[in-house]
Amino acid sequence: MFGKKKQVSTIDKDQLELIENAQKRIRQKKRLFIHFVIFLIGAVFLILANTVLGIGKNFTIAGVNWFVYAILAWLLLFIYHFVNVFITNKFMGKDWEKQQLDKLVNLQQERIAKLKQNFLKEESKIAQTQAYTEVKENTVTSEKKKSSELTIIVAEGENNAIGKDNDLIWHLSDDLKRFKSLTNGHHIIMGRKTFESFPKPLPNRTHIVITRQKDYSAPSGVIVVNSLDDAIDAARKDKQPFIIGGGEIYKQAMPLVDKLEITRVHASFENADTFFPVIDETRWKEVSRTTHDADEKHAYAFSFVTYVKR
Repeated sequence: MFGKKKQVSTIDKDQLELIENAQKRIRQKKRLFIHFVIFLIGAVFLILANTVLGIGKNFTIAGVNWFVYAILAWLLLFIYHFVNVFITNKFMGKDWEKQQLDKLVNLQQERIAKLKQNFLKEESKIAQTQAYTEVKENTVTSEKKKSSELTIIVAEGENNAIGKDNDLIWHLSDDLKRFKSLTNGHHIIMGRKTFESFPKPLPNRTHIVITRQKDYSAPSGVIVVNSLDDAIDAARKDKQPFIIGGGEIYKQAMPLVDKLEITRVHASFENADTFFPVIDETRWKEVSRTTHDADEKHAYAFSFVTYVKR
């Protein structure tokens, strides 16, 4: 703070010196100009006094009329004045002007350098503040993600088949019970075709339907959105929203979800027209598996398998 004040004062002092010297120079030149005018008027007056009025006409010195000496004396005085201004007291020459200019430029460059340094410091502070804000926001976002576990729930065959003609290929009583138990009280996210495959909305669950159709008509209480991102945002207050199909929605959701609840039906279904994406074992870790054999209520053996993201 004090350094800046001293710098401004130094620049002001040099500028003041420059102005004072310039004023002196102007006064010198003004006096010389007045001298020149008086010289011309005096010379004309002497000539007229001698030739017209005849004053001192017969007065000569060494054969030369006296007014010639008077004019020469006046001219010598003017020359002396001229030399005194432009040669003897030439205190504002080019070297002096260059010296003053260099001094002012250097001081201004120092001031600019300090201002630039201060600007960089402020910019660094702003960058640090922004970085801190981003870290804080990312931390908050991360905490939100941890508190909300987005889960896919699906039943699929050994060849990843999940349905045909918008319907299940099998009927497994325990699988339906498990689906009801896990999704009860939660948001369930689905595509329009999956929703339309239900006779009516499932009880005690909030349905979020994704469709590209404008003005899609859905029963009261059903949330209609136009994208998976909007669907996830609509379920943000749910600690464990579920994505329940169909095939394209599963495909879009795989990189986003935290958990997979799979019912693996131990059979292949070649007549299927909808398939679940292949589970990449390098990205997903199996954490539990419960196997059920086929019986009178279940035409196929199956396993309940849970995966979490590595």
